[in-house]
Amino acid sequence: MTDATAANSIATQRRRRTVPFDGEDVLCVPRTTIFPDGAWHGLVTVGLERVLRTIRAASEYRPRHAVEDDPSMQQIIPYCVVHHPLDGTYLLTRRLRRSSERRLHHLYSLGVGGHVNPGDGAGGDPLVGGLQREWAEEVVCSSPATASLVAMLNDDSTPVSQVHLGLVFLVEPAVATTAVRELDKLEGENLTLAAMRRHYLSMESWSQLVFDDLVGGAAKRAERSPLVVELPPAH
Repeated sequence: MTDATAANSIATQRRRRTVPFDGEDVLCVPRTTIFPDGAWHGLVTVGLERVLRTIRAASEYRPRHAVEDDPSMQQIIPYCVVHHPLDGTYLLTRRLRRSSERRLHHLYSLGVGGHVNPGDGAGGDPLVGGLQREWAEEVVCSSPATASLVAMLNDDSTPVSQVHLGLVFLVEPAVATTAVRELDKLEGENLTLAAMRRHYLSMESWSQLVFDDLVGGAAKRAERSPLVVELPPAH
């Protein structure tokens, strides 16, 4: 199955439902499908082509309220780690009280992103559409950027992380630095890895895993990424 055919297959799975709460449908994949040999903890940096094929072939949209506490379904999260090549800094954010995910309030995060929704597949690949939408919604960046898939992340250590599966993208703006958009929900600053180390114990568990991977050389893997997405400026 080609990537285009797989993307269209996902798009045809969209269902209209009347559900309580916010009515949001999110892209999920069965845990046993994405982890056929059992779940692991941490980052996987090899075999990402297989991961993409599996998600595109076996994922479906489910009401968010129905899967938010169900580890048997993994909600797919494009997770953008922003690196500024010109000065070597990364965008570090902190969730404020008005952030939608109350379980992560006041914790630091190295990634921005969110769920993939049915409308994200309208132009082709829902993973690409979700990534592009989240980038436009979450940050302000006056130059184009390149997003390269560098890892898949699984973490069963907390209730919120065990129901989500992260696709970690290293996003590098061409020229400009990046700022958070929703200042009532997030605060952010651009720091080197050395400077942000003091916040390590106050980071979300995903961000601790990503931080360790960045120290270990994640940026070098971007050149071998199986999925590269060009992002327009986010004004």
